Amino acid sequence: MAMTDGYAVPPAERVVARMRQHVRRMFWPSIALIVICGAAGYFGSMFDGWLAIVVWVVAGVLAVMLFLLPFGSWLTTRYTVTTRRLIVRTGLFVHERRELLHSRGYTVTLRSSWLQSAFRSGTIAIGAMDQKTMAQLRDVPHAQAVSDALHDLMESSERMYPTNWETESAASKQGGGFPQAGDAV
Repeated sequence: MAMTDGYAVPPAERVVARMRQHVRRMFWPSIALIVICGAAGYFGSMFDGWLAIVVWVVAGVLAVMLFLLPFGSWLTTRYTVTTRRLIVRTGLFVHERRELLHSRGYTVTLRSSWLQSAFRSGTIAIGAMDQKTMAQLRDVPHAQAVSDALHDLMESSERMYPTNWETESAASKQGGGFPQAGDAV
């Protein structure tokens, strides 16, 4: 017989959704790439020698700045919702991973502009109970469904404690444990 702490073994963690920002965010960088390629082809063929090289170098730098960097940023921003937590991964050159446990409880705020509403996307702000923003899921597709799923997962992940469970340890109530500020050591 296995010994436990009185709690049932939690079910295995399952991935509920994996998302990126809405692909609409790549519209203007794609238009910029088309214009840059067209302009580079037109002006690159007009000039000879070093001027043609300058045109192609400028076109390459503009393509990197206006298309590749936004594309890399869009590609490396990922949101994963599991049955236990929300994972936000961001960063093109510096990677950041933020995990928020559903059992800790948080607030979910959904904001949608008129354009986002047309595409059924929106920005979901995840905040602590003191209303401090902990994470923002920017331009999430199907934002209302994601918001509803986060609410449901948060409610279902609340841990059921026994009725006689105390959140504060008995040692700290009786003055035991670590000394508090002002206590004689």
